[in-house]
Amino acid sequence: MKNIYFTVGPSQIYPTIKDHTFRALKKDIFSLNHRSKQFEELYQSIDTRLKELLSIPSDYSIFLLSSGTEAMERVIQNTVEGKSFHIVTGTFGDRFYKTSQELGKSAQAHVYDPLTLFKAKDITIPSDAELIALTHNDTSTGMQIPAKEIYEIQAKNPHALIALDAVSSMPYMDIMYDKVDCVFFSVQKGFGMPAGLGILIVSPRAMKKAKQLQEKGVSIGSYHSFLSLEKSTSKFQTPDTPNVFGIYLLANVLQDFLGKGIDVIRKETEIKAKMLYDFFESSDIFTPLIQDTAHQSKTTIVAQVKGGSTKLTKMLEKKGYRIGSGYGERKDQDIRIANFPAHRIEDIKGLIRCIEELVA
Repeated sequence: MKNIYFTVGPSQIYPTIKDHTFRALKKDIFSLNHRSKQFEELYQSIDTRLKELLSIPSDYSIFLLSSGTEAMERVIQNTVEGKSFHIVTGTFGDRFYKTSQELGKSAQAHVYDPLTLFKAKDITIPSDAELIALTHNDTSTGMQIPAKEIYEIQAKNPHALIALDAVSSMPYMDIMYDKVDCVFFSVQKGFGMPAGLGILIVSPRAMKKAKQLQEKGVSIGSYHSFLSLEKSTSKFQTPDTPNVFGIYLLANVLQDFLGKGIDVIRKETEIKAKMLYDFFESSDIFTPLIQDTAHQSKTTIVAQVKGGSTKLTKMLEKKGYRIGSGYGERKDQDIRIANFPAHRIEDIKGLIRCIEELVA
């Protein structure tokens, strides 16, 4: 029986990954020297394709890291001398907040209950906050912050840099990059790849801040400081030995996405999300955890299950459908369903039919 993975990360691999892997073996990509011309061309293709796919400004830097979690640490180190401000809408926003604390910064958090309506106007951000950190789509709760709310926060706080965790919302997320300074994600979710590669997108303003901190004698890290990464990236290299295979796969998946078109990917994501939310809304057993439609994630759909979720997830697993349980304290109460480009509309229909049969 072939499994379909609706787990929220790692998740279902993109259909072309197998072919790209075979080609990587034939081309000896696994042994490729990361100082070679061939590697530089790979990195450059990622830079070019990612900027084209997501409409990233040409003067923004794209750094290759190990994960989205690493990116949190790099962002704090390179943009914050004293205070960061964190808008926490779930567990992953809280992780960003605690990362800042662990790095010795004065971190302040505005914590949202996932069942509370998010409004930028309700948040008071101190004037001495150097960085405002948000999680666009918190995987733990399925709460998504609308872009207009992010723009409002940026407009009211022009003194601060804006950092956006987009780990579970890329490539669906459509954002105006000139209104944010650091955006990061990892590839095992929306890009349908094996884990082990993170992408950090950095504005010229954030690069300037890193340089200012270094000049003041503030530690901004070593090999993976913004300045070290930028020095290598200018030659389409990395400071240390990277995940070359992951980089090869990403270059090819980006080409696949460009061939399909970002508008098509986003539209299909919305169609699939609506199918799931409509099903849960019409059911007596399921209730979307996030009630306000403007804040419901399109990529990680979270629903409460009457009577608990454990039995259902186990039954679905026997049918070949791997879904996620609730996160943390809600482990046995919720289900979490990934909705990434690797998931076909037919897969969503099949999952819904199977759930209907199991709960009938």
